[in-house]
Amino acid sequence: MSHTAPPASHGIDWSDAARQVAFTAWFQTQVAAQGLRPETLRPASADASFRRYFRADRDAAHGGGSLVLMDAPPEKENCRPFVDVAALLRAAGVRVPDILAWDEAQGFMLLSDLGDQTLLTALDPQRPADALPHFKDATQALLAWQQTSRPSVLPAYDEALLRRELQFFPDWYLAQHKGVALDDASRATLDQTFATIVARNLAAPSVFVHRDFMPRNLMLPRADDPNQRLGVLDFQDAVYGPITYDIACLLRDAFLSWEEDMVLDVTIRYWEQARKAGLMDFDGWSEDFGAFYRAVEWMGLQRHLKVAGIFARLTLRDGKPKYLADAPRFIHYIRSTALRYRELGPLLRLIDKVEGWEAASGFAYGRM
Repeated sequence: MSHTAPPASHGIDWSDAARQVAFTAWFQTQVAAQGLRPETLRPASADASFRRYFRADRDAAHGGGSLVLMDAPPEKENCRPFVDVAALLRAAGVRVPDILAWDEAQGFMLLSDLGDQTLLTALDPQRPADALPHFKDATQALLAWQQTSRPSVLPAYDEALLRRELQFFPDWYLAQHKGVALDDASRATLDQTFATIVARNLAAPSVFVHRDFMPRNLMLPRADDPNQRLGVLDFQDAVYGPITYDIACLLRDAFLSWEEDMVLDVTIRYWEQARKAGLMDFDGWSEDFGAFYRAVEWMGLQRHLKVAGIFARLTLRDGKPKYLADAPRFIHYIRSTALRYRELGPLLRLIDKVEGWEAASGFAYGRM
């Protein structure tokens, strides 16, 4: 096959002919080096960014199986964080893809294949007991990485970043999706709420944060290798920030919801292991699960507001409507948290007004 002739499309859409030619030339070098079979090249997945993933099988002489190829246009995606964070996770004993080849200038990468079965496919909210072993595996991987945390390695999850993320909610969910023009009172409500959220979350101790530690990014062990560990993907946006973030992310998922007793069960199990590891030595957290759980809820609230805005942006700006379909789940998460804390009463009333709902009561109730 010529280096300039594109491989059979196999369902792969190339809107940029020049990039297709560049990928084909690079792919051919991997065919020779890794024993890839060109006729097996096929789409693997795409994510919310501009990255795409393909899969190709290897010939028997190279061990068989399959490998994953990443297409990440360098003008839109920087792969350096992916490489650096993969090294951190691997050093912590967490299973991540091995990087077999990387053309940094062109944004092509060859990775070992962790399979195509995400943890999400194995979870059923109607069968929480069956999910517990999977969540145990996930929290073990999370704790292993958190215990290797140290400052000045990853970008800080600081006030500026927390506030930039929160701004997605008014800019994209309210203004662009709902068509809401905030009056002075509503803007003041959001300003005060965001200031409280940021202050609460910055008070938590910092660790390495995956930032999208959810079942869709966790890979089940292959069926033919039952001793293999859970795999972790999509970690390139990792930061150094609140220890509450990833456990909040894991249990308040974008694509499925659990009853609160299940969320509490898994969070308590995580907390017990984390305090044994010395990660809960902060403000009485090691003795008081309730104090830690309240902090998790405030961290989750920041994420829910952010994601509702990001899902609106993905739909309205990037043409990916499937994400906005899950936005009501995040509005539910936001309301559930706002109902628990008096200082979130104004946010609750704002949300109910935007969504066209009557508030359940005239005030928010719950823990302080």
